[in-house]
Amino acid sequence: MTARTRYFVVASLLVLFVGLGSGLVAYYAGFPAGVLSSSGGPDELKYLPHDVSLVAYADVREVMASEFRQRLLKAAPGQETGRREFEQRTGINVETDIDHIVASVESGGSPASMPSAAIVLARGTFNEVTIEALMREHGAQVQAYKDKRIIVAPTPPPPDIAIDPATANNVTAHPEFALSFLKPGLIAVGTSNLIRRAIDLENGGDNVTSNEEVMNLIRSLDSGNAWAVGRFDALRTAGKLPDAVNQLPPISWFSVTGQVNDGINGVLRAETTSDEAAKNLRDVVQGFISLARLQMGSKPETQTLIQSLQIAGTGKTVALSFSVPGTVLDLIVPAGNQLRRQAH
Repeated sequence: MTARTRYFVVASLLVLFVGLGSGLVAYYAGFPAGVLSSSGGPDELKYLPHDVSLVAYADVREVMASEFRQRLLKAAPGQETGRREFEQRTGINVETDIDHIVASVESGGSPASMPSAAIVLARGTFNEVTIEALMREHGAQVQAYKDKRIIVAPTPPPPDIAIDPATANNVTAHPEFALSFLKPGLIAVGTSNLIRRAIDLENGGDNVTSNEEVMNLIRSLDSGNAWAVGRFDALRTAGKLPDAVNQLPPISWFSVTGQVNDGINGVLRAETTSDEAAKNLRDVVQGFISLARLQMGSKPETQTLIQSLQIAGTGKTVALSFSVPGTVLDLIVPAGNQLRRQAH
């Protein structure tokens, strides 16, 4: 199984939230009815540790059925390879079996360990017997932990990493891919260590719902079917952001909310370390918007997007709203394909 497939759900989620959402960070809601709990977030938050640096949610069924995704499939059909391979390896059809997903990335991970510090909780309809049998066919083994079964499939390092046989014993093993049914209709996907931690938190403990900074951000989210909140400083320290983003005024927290239907409408918010930093950030963003409108505002494939950018916020908060119509894909993707063909 490739590295991309092992963390397909995590990667897809993060790309959806920020990559498509803001268009500024190429590395990476209120809630629909029935998802909210009394604590102000999805019930699955109780399985996440207190010290997470990123929490994300997506109504997978709604996003998968959206007109925007259908346009995306037609414009870039090759993207389905990872989803199909994930289904072949696990028996889980992301498109039909999953209702919604909650994911988190833990604090303190280095750039190399960040994927292994992520866990995904998927709510849906799953055939546990079929999934376990299929994963066993691919070499997975079952480990018992408390009253749960953890299906573990050890994986080698990615094929593009060369290992010197003379120092092979000193190379840290690549994190395994693990899956567990926490309860009927709820699957945890990540490493076995993170899944054990989620099992420990099931009946109480220091989970993310006791982290007031994170929960206040979650409660403040606007309506939508996808969102993410996280510590910007943690992502910056881990080296996960482009150099241009690292030059921005100090930001402590960020949040992204999005509504995916025939397009993507959303808001990107940043919580800075001071009122002065927020003012400087608004100036930087406003300058970017002005430059974008000057250089790209006349192009049909970007005009609607550029005109939708609106900056707001008071005190330490900066907010940027955006709207990406689905028709943009009809223009941007063919143009991008043509540029790639010319480059070759």
